This record gives sequence, structure tokens and C-alpha cells, in this order.
Amino acid sequence: MITFKTLLLAIMMVESGGSINPDQAIGDQGRSVGCMQIQMCVIQDVNRVYGTSYTSDDRNSRKASLEIAEAYLKHWGKVYTKRTGEEPTGEIYAKIWNGGALAYEKTNPKVVNNLNNYWKKVRQVL
Repeated sequence: MITFKTLLLAIMMVESGGSINPDQAIGDQGRSVGCMQIQMCVIQDVNRVYGTSYTSDDRNSRKASLEIAEAYLKHWGKVYTKRTGEEPTGEIYAKIWNGGALAYEKTNPKVVNNLNNYWKKVRQVL
């Protein structure tokens, strides 16, 4: 069984190879930044749910990025449990990270294929 921290580190490796170099850790035409490739909507969501005050600049801190990712995934993991009656797996968490809060509900074959491929990459790192 993998730990949550191990899963986060595997996601980080898939997202950026662990880089916090601002020139290297930018994706999605500049929308995703830092070692976890965090978009502002994730920061806004975490701040809304937890009353925190993370900023755009926190994406360039490995420590803050991992805190943001953990908070986001734990919140949406609880939502997953409420909606499905099941505990989220590493696969579910990875798909939420890659495809958004309700990624596990997506049915578009191309999107589902992309989510499955993302999970394969994370699983390979694990």
C-alpha cells in the first residue's frame, strides 16, 4: 500500500520531474506552475475550503505546492467518498489531480483515455 505522501511525490515527478525552477516548471500555456503544476483555480479552491491564504507565488515553493496539493486532494477525496460511498484510491486521487475535482465522473472517451494514461505514468513512478 502506498502512502499519501508517496503518491504526492510520484505526481510531482510526473508533473515536473520535481523541478521548482520557474523557467522549467510552467505548463498549459502558463496556467500551470511549479513542481505540482498548480493552476490558480486550485489555489482559490483550497483557500475557499480551508480559509488559507495561498498565493500564486506559492506555486514556486515545493513545500507550499505539496501542502496545496494535499489539501485539494483530501477535500475532493472526501467529496468522492460522499458521492460514491467508497474511499478514494491512488488512482482516483491522481485522476482528480490531473482532470479536476470530479474527474472520475467524466465519460468522454478521449478524456477518460487521458486520465487513464496519466494514472499509468504515476503508477510507473510509484
